Amino acid sequence: MRMSGAPRTPTDAELIRSVLAAAHSMTVVTDGLRSEVRHLDGSDPMGRLHLHPAGPDGGHGPGLGLGHGLGHGHEHEHRPAIRLEFTDIAPTPVRDRVRARVTLLGRLLTPYSDESADSTCMEFGQAVLETSRGVAYTGLEELDAAVPDPLAPFEAGMLTHLQDDHPDLVTLLLRLVRPLPTAAMVRALPVALDRYGITLRLEERRGHHDVRLPFPSPLDHVEQSGAQIQALISAARRRSHHNTLPA
Repeated sequence: MRMSGAPRTPTDAELIRSVLAAAHSMTVVTDGLRSEVRHLDGSDPMGRLHLHPAGPDGGHGPGLGLGHGLGHGHEHEHRPAIRLEFTDIAPTPVRDRVRARVTLLGRLLTPYSDESADSTCMEFGQAVLETSRGVAYTGLEELDAAVPDPLAPFEAGMLTHLQDDHPDLVTLLLRLVRPLPTAAMVRALPVALDRYGITLRLEERRGHHDVRLPFPSPLDHVEQSGAQIQALISAARRRSHHNTLPA
């Protein structure tokens, strides 16, 4: 639950869907075997996996908005457990680059193969999200209601462009940070970008912490990002220059 007045952030289910939408690889664990799948190419792996709720008789219902479910039941006596692991890595060279880990747990309803182009049906157990805030568990209904962040497929390119080509703008955005950074800060890097705002990681000699700079309003499309980022930059320029931060 968000406190009134706090900057809006993605829900756990939205963050999970965003991590999946931007994933380029995943680890699959089933039947005691662990394999790395590295050819996702930023396409949502859920396009190859149909997540089905477990029915009262062990059957399954419609999938997670991922195409049509199968037209027949699967009454396997043994449904192998499957574990899908995703790691969300910050695209910029910040300390502690792992931003989140997502694990999908369930049981196979149809055979799975890394090499097959056919989709796989999976009886969904739960999704586990691990971040610096702790561990959260999400069910299929919550995932079904959530949508990936519109910036998720583009975030890495946008953040690296900002850091590599416009580091002066990152410094400028520090004027919006409250309380102002102290002399203990050694550098600031953009670490995350979503429809609600941009997050900067302030690294100090010992440790680091993140600060969110919210957009004036949430984005609905990636095309709106330029105007919203420009609004933050304009607000930063209007701030007093007495904070001694370089422009």
